[in-house]
Amino acid sequence: MGIALTVTLRQERGKRHARRLRRAGYTPAVLYGHGQPAVALSLSGEELDAVVRHGHRLVTLTGAVNEQAFIRELQWDVWGQHIQHVDFTRVSAHERVRVQVAVELRGEAPGLKQGGVLKQLIHEVPIECEVTALPEKLPVNINHLTLGQSITVGSLELPATVKILMDPETVVVECVEPVELPEEVAPRPEEAEPELIGRKKEQAEEEAEQ
Repeated sequence: MGIALTVTLRQERGKRHARRLRRAGYTPAVLYGHGQPAVALSLSGEELDAVVRHGHRLVTLTGAVNEQAFIRELQWDVWGQHIQHVDFTRVSAHERVRVQVAVELRGEAPGLKQGGVLKQLIHEVPIECEVTALPEKLPVNINHLTLGQSITVGSLELPATVKILMDPETVVVECVEPVELPEEVAPRPEEAEPELIGRKKEQAEEEAEQ
């Protein structure tokens, strides 16, 4: 059972109506999938923001429709701060989905006390799993990560129903020695040529006399 979101039917369509909804604090949405007709909906922008902020993707729509759905796509404004539109997909209990899930580092790497620095190379990974087993995040324990070591995708601890769709040898995070940047050397000013202007002037006078 996903987080509940109350939705209402949208009787009007178009950009002008969508702008009015957003000004009133609501977000336009569409529910589709499973061969059924698409349904135009709207819902509280504040409730949707809270769900997305906490990483939830599986929701239960109530009100105008009563269905379990998956947040398939979010459209943001140009600044990436406000959700402009959301697409919901109908899902069944054991349906498998493919989605990008955020990676979250947990713990403290011993390599930091050894003078190393952490480099997180992967922040999201593509996975496939049953929709009811969809993790909000993939935790990565770094409590054993010493200087010179790394954690790969293949070493992540995952639920049995979750499959990662990328090369298992891909490095997620590593602890490496800090790189010292070479000091910038100020360029030496080129030697001035005080006679250059004079030479140009003399040349111009000679050409004028010819």
